[in-house]
Amino acid sequence: MTGGRAVVGPAVAIPEQNQFCAPESRWLVLVAAILASTMGFIDMTVVSLATPAIRIDLGASLVDAQWISNSYMLLLSSLVLLGGAAGDIFGTRNAFAFGIAVFVVASIACALSPDAPWLILTRGAQGFGAAFMVPGSLAVIAKAYPAEERGAAIGLWASVSSLTTAAGPLLGGLVLSLDTSWAWRSIFALNLPIGALALIILLKRVPDDARRDRGRLDLVGAVLATASLGLLAWGLTAIGSSGGPERLASIALVGAAVVFGLFLLRERQAKSPLVKLRLFASRAFAGANLYTLLVFVALNALLFFLPMTVISAWGIPEWQASLLFLPLALAIGALSSVAGRLADRIGARWPMTAGAAIVGIAFVGIAATLPFGQFWALTLPLLTVMGLGMAALVSPLSTAVMAAAPDEDSGQASGINNAVARAGGLIAIAAFGAVVSAVYVHSFADAGSNGEFGVRPAPPLDAIAETARVAATTSAFQWVACICAALCFLAAVVAWFTQPRR
Repeated sequence: MTGGRAVVGPAVAIPEQNQFCAPESRWLVLVAAILASTMGFIDMTVVSLATPAIRIDLGASLVDAQWISNSYMLLLSSLVLLGGAAGDIFGTRNAFAFGIAVFVVASIACALSPDAPWLILTRGAQGFGAAFMVPGSLAVIAKAYPAEERGAAIGLWASVSSLTTAAGPLLGGLVLSLDTSWAWRSIFALNLPIGALALIILLKRVPDDARRDRGRLDLVGAVLATASLGLLAWGLTAIGSSGGPERLASIALVGAAVVFGLFLLRERQAKSPLVKLRLFASRAFAGANLYTLLVFVALNALLFFLPMTVISAWGIPEWQASLLFLPLALAIGALSSVAGRLADRIGARWPMTAGAAIVGIAFVGIAATLPFGQFWALTLPLLTVMGLGMAALVSPLSTAVMAAAPDEDSGQASGINNAVARAGGLIAIAAFGAVVSAVYVHSFADAGSNGEFGVRPAPPLDAIAETARVAATTSAFQWVACICAALCFLAAVVAWFTQPRR
């Protein structure tokens, strides 16, 4: 969730701006921001639910499934800072509308995908659009409302977005439960009417706010960031793929490190860098971002691999599997403001430490109880505990990031933290694919069978082989849950030793 609000990821700062919208049009601008945010917020969770159906319909492998999500996360995480800067230069309305248009066109292309490579390509185009759409949603509210009304507007945006974030996966699960080959395609197609309405409102009710003295975008930095993250994701994914091209994977990982070094050099020398490296001289700021990376790697690993586990191995219908995301969305929507006020009084150190520890405990419980296969009695209650932990930490995390940076760099600091959270999702899906593949193949091979994690075999296996497949799938996710628990406990330690007492 974003800064205690209804998305997964930290918040984008709200700078003071001259008002540019007629008072009678403000509520329509808020509606447009909510509509656009809804598309971006529920995309990851609904696509995770649809992954088993997509794999069956398109004949996609586990590596294909990883890249269906990673291509989106790659472009979003590497370009979200560029998208925010584009709004400052070319106008918030223009950048926001551009992002929505690209996202909607790419969504239609996703719905019409004939095969997995095409879906991977179009998902990347979605991520490109989202990189401009995500920072634009809050920025357009900030410009539309005066300072004395802005808090209420953002609060309404957060509340409605929490509801859509909670309801989106449930509705998507109901559609997927229709068990037809086109069901997963309708999830992408639904973005057309939503995005079209948002665009009409923006273009008719919001004036062009482009600056006359247009600066320069750090395009070189954006390319280097994308290349570095792309090589990292490709290398991590290749490690877990069939055939194990370890040499190519190693080359990719070394290449990622080299390109990342070039990115740092570029940002140090650029006049208008995407990332102001001097911010990381603050122990609190560097610690908050390391904390963000650890927590969001763990969270995104769960959001991606757990739905595949319960749908493909336990036979849970998609509409029931969608309830996996409900405790997280409801807890953050209901409790994040309370956690934010607590952080204001006692500082972010305690809420961040306790929140990460609670999430880690929930992961331990999930790992321990998975073999029982009790979705309603055990897994869902433990996910509620995880949701409470995330609700305890998201707002304090944003508070910590903003407090650790000078006021003039608040937008940059929050944007960096947002990008780190998105990159955490990319790394999670790429890296943990190798884990689930290795554990699944080893466990299933011991039973004298073969197959791939996260997809039901066709034709069905005999009873003994099916039991072995379910056990192998469960065991694979147990490893994921255990590693994620360790990451969360490490995050708690990072928060305790890097964040100030008050």
